[in-house]
Amino acid sequence: MRDAVITGTGSYVPDRVVTNAELSQILGEDIDEFVSTTLGIRERRYCAANESTADLAAAAARRALVSAGVAAEDVDLLIVATDTPEYISPATAPVVQARIGAWKAGAFDINSACAGFVTALDVAWKYIRADERYNRILVVGAYAMSKFVDPRDKKTSTIFADGAGAVVLERSSGPGILASELYADGRLAPGMGVFAGGTAEPITEEVLREGKRNKLRFVTKYPKEVNEVGWPRIARSVLSRIGRTTSDVDQWLWTQVNLSTIRDVMNTLGEPVEKAHTIMGKWGYTGAACLPMALDDAVRAGKLHDGDLILMTGSGAGLAMGSMAIEWHPNKRKNA
Repeated sequence: MRDAVITGTGSYVPDRVVTNAELSQILGEDIDEFVSTTLGIRERRYCAANESTADLAAAAARRALVSAGVAAEDVDLLIVATDTPEYISPATAPVVQARIGAWKAGAFDINSACAGFVTALDVAWKYIRADERYNRILVVGAYAMSKFVDPRDKKTSTIFADGAGAVVLERSSGPGILASELYADGRLAPGMGVFAGGTAEPITEEVLREGKRNKLRFVTKYPKEVNEVGWPRIARSVLSRIGRTTSDVDQWLWTQVNLSTIRDVMNTLGEPVEKAHTIMGKWGYTGAACLPMALDDAVRAGKLHDGDLILMTGSGAGLAMGSMAIEWHPNKRKNA
């Protein structure tokens, strides 16, 4: 069996800080109590006018490579998970490949919305397991949703933000990634998204004048049970396949969209909320980027130790969901 471990992590956020106070002024009402208490978001980062998804992704990718001690030219494959791509076409991954100099690497994007990073990491793991040509893969989650947010829409402007996170996944001498599971429910696809700009509804003068469907919108509210029931279900399913239980998990990483949901889910699992590292307080909700950003932040905070079991779960529009069990062995690469 060809195993794979994460050998390096990196993250990046833009310089511009947007506080709850600033949004309250724009919206004409005080949003701080709900947003900071329920969502857990105190501030978030936005791209500058001349910054875009590829800028964030390249910066996070470089940091992950440094963390792993890997040169860009030694990467075999680059996968970028994003639903805020640099362009409709070409994909964002080749743009990032050129910027970081990963000339040997194949490159492609995955769009699984906010479940994108877990999905991309799952794909990377299976490339390493299945094909001897792939020994070192760079996986990036990147998000520049501020470009699609209507600043006067309270439902979205208070939550979404920009950032990127990345990991280096390498063939290893023992297991790192242990198991994974993906789930989707397309019946919920119309509930949230940026619906204009693709082939179903191209951008027209009328779309731009209306200024609705070319911006991120919550059309219908997702059932509360999607995450509060769905996260524990998929997490337990993954753990059962490796003969582990919830008490064996050392660090839980959840989609960083709602702190109260994370608290409720941890309570459902019978686990202390302190075992769930969060970053939304300082960086807002960064979609496909939030899980690698949270992982990198936990590493830098000294919360992960060799042999720790990590359970990572992401979910978002689509509906798409993914969960993965990871044993933390950053120094167990095959050539070590």
